[in-house]
Amino acid sequence: MHLKGIAKYDVKTKDLVKRLESGDIAIINHSALDEVAALSLIEKKIKAVINVSVSLSRNYPNPGPLQLIQAGIPVLDNAGEEILEKIKENQVIEIVDENVLASGEFIGSGDILNEKYVKLKMQEARYGMDDLLSGFVSNTLDYAHTEIGLISGDYPVPEIKTSFKGKHALIVVRGKNYKGDLMAIKSYVKEMKPVLIGVDGGADALMEFGFKPDIIVGDMDSVSDKTLRCGAEIVVHAYADGKAPGLERIYDMKLYAVTYPAPGTSEDIAMLMAYDYAAELIVAVGTHSNMMDFLEKGRKGMASTFLVRMKVGSNLVDARGVSQLYRDKLKFKYLAQIFLAALLPVGVIVVVSPSIRQTLRLLFIQFRMLVGI
Repeated sequence: MHLKGIAKYDVKTKDLVKRLESGDIAIINHSALDEVAALSLIEKKIKAVINVSVSLSRNYPNPGPLQLIQAGIPVLDNAGEEILEKIKENQVIEIVDENVLASGEFIGSGDILNEKYVKLKMQEARYGMDDLLSGFVSNTLDYAHTEIGLISGDYPVPEIKTSFKGKHALIVVRGKNYKGDLMAIKSYVKEMKPVLIGVDGGADALMEFGFKPDIIVGDMDSVSDKTLRCGAEIVVHAYADGKAPGLERIYDMKLYAVTYPAPGTSEDIAMLMAYDYAAELIVAVGTHSNMMDFLEKGRKGMASTFLVRMKVGSNLVDARGVSQLYRDKLKFKYLAQIFLAALLPVGVIVVVSPSIRQTLRLLFIQFRMLVGI
């Protein structure tokens, strides 16, 4: 293998993706590469990925590396963080077999992942899932005791201006299949006009689809400046003790925000806000709701999400995966049937109308004269 491209690197893959262009070589530091990150890299049509960390998890079968390989994007794995000291942003580098070259000089090496090897390691990881599930459930229940206040009123929702009265609420998170699911319910959004809540990068997703979020909730670590300035109300997720690191960014941008001190995830508090402000229905896109989701986020339990979904469950519709329900493309035979059905009334008119028959006969004669037959 011999590839050449422009190197781009960032500590966080989700920030790197914003700068990537087609043909770039993405350098990441992303252990146990998750599916959402892999799909975002694939979308950018990059030439290759160099991961200075280990892409495969030993604990669970993370699908990210396999998705990159199946998309035709080579992965040079476990290249070591020391390589970062030898590469500059936007520098042209080469991958020759398992070696990385800059200006013709060797600067590091890694392991080229292939599909057979990745599938083998994923299968090995599946063997330990029973023990992992047991530990995950135990952690969830243990943390549930300490986070019960999230649903029992210990952490009241902040006062906001947006009204939920008589409306649905759509909460968008940048999770698995969020784009496809958001596309699938686009007509619902236009028709019902729900209160639009973007959770961090989910607010950017709404903007990409032509919708302006009414509320932006989160740590403010992955939403763009442009979206923060769109006029939406901003709710910064703070720690339970009131500290809110994301508030500094909002103040630097001279914007106004309220804080919501609470344990759990930002999507949890978004659901609680919609529920406590009496949204008629809460529709969730891209949210995290199972063990694999949380393992990919580096969490060992999902206590807050478990508790919140118990509380809002009767009002919650999870749109996750709706885009996968029907994937068949429109077949030619159906188009042909529609076309023939449309011709039927035309044929009837031709048969019953002498004037139209005469006009068609004259056109046919002119056509014969034109082509000389």
